[in-house]
Amino acid sequence: MSESDRRPLTRPDLAALPPYVPGRSPADLARELGIPAAIKLASNEVPYGPLPGVPEAITAAMTEVNRYPDAAVIALRDELAQRYEVTPDRIVTGCGSVGLLDLLCKSTCQPGDEIVYSWRSFEAYPLVVLGAGARSVQVPNKLPATASAGGSTSAGHGHDLDAMLAAITSATRLVLVCNPNNPTGTALHRAELTRFLDAVPDDVLVVLDEAYREFITDEEVPDGLVEFADRPNVVVLRTMSKAWGLAGLRCGWLVASPEVANTLRTVLTPFATNMLAQAAAIAALHAADEMRRRVDLVLAERDRLLPQLRALVPGTPASQANFFWLPVADPIGFGKQCESHGVIVRPFPEGVRVTIGTPEENDAFLAAARGTTG
Repeated sequence: MSESDRRPLTRPDLAALPPYVPGRSPADLARELGIPAAIKLASNEVPYGPLPGVPEAITAAMTEVNRYPDAAVIALRDELAQRYEVTPDRIVTGCGSVGLLDLLCKSTCQPGDEIVYSWRSFEAYPLVVLGAGARSVQVPNKLPATASAGGSTSAGHGHDLDAMLAAITSATRLVLVCNPNNPTGTALHRAELTRFLDAVPDDVLVVLDEAYREFITDEEVPDGLVEFADRPNVVVLRTMSKAWGLAGLRCGWLVASPEVANTLRTVLTPFATNMLAQAAAIAALHAADEMRRRVDLVLAERDRLLPQLRALVPGTPASQANFFWLPVADPIGFGKQCESHGVIVRPFPEGVRVTIGTPEENDAFLAAARGTTG
């Protein structure tokens, strides 16, 4: 068989797919610049270390890593069920919320089916959609608009729910709604999201991706678990990676109808939530008051930064997450200039996302940003 006739060993359609881009290593940048340390504000991590009790729980669990973890994740599901007032049979845990999203796509779609989502949104969405053999239907975000301090956070750079609804066809199996949206930080309000969910066909599953729920302060932004999770065609995604400080252990969870949750558990990779992640997540949940205190520190910085960022980058939208979206004209150049000052941010083709860090880290970013705008 000639080389040209040989069937490829992997799917040809995956060759053109850009890989997920993680934040650059601060250690690498520090070596490159010859400085003691660089600041990483690219990955939406919380900067305050593990919550109390988490290192001890991990240390204790390490003595049993020669054994398999509880495949049913009963203890963690019970903790989540108690805290969020849902029954354990509706909870599924996995390797981060994106791992569960991957599972949802593969469990609902067959080749040729469609998944609708706003764009730009979470950069992993195209990866998991194509991985499931489905087709992405990307609906452009609302046109940029300069948001006022007291205005709707979805005034610009956010989901266009009317256009997303119009994009649903008989081939649509899944709709992804990221609220607040990553990377823009914009959030949908209760009335508009309710109208949207009321209009989506009952046989289309809607995934509310609420990875940043703990950072929301706008009372008009609904809690998907409280207000929509009782709908049979709604799944709510959450994560322990952000506010709960467990990004390095990859522990996500979702709430769905018992029927959907049972199907997902049937096809879930065995032991997808490892032993250390289970122990750490339970310990973190027991430190909820400290989590809240740390989130409040982030929120105070968010309030402090917004007017300064708007002075530097007009049109910066208000954020309901732990990051800001900067609609700069040259995102790549902005990112490189920040790196030249020892600060790592996350450029996208349409703008730059910057994570809210400690006050000192944020001041260093502002100094770097002021050197890039003018």
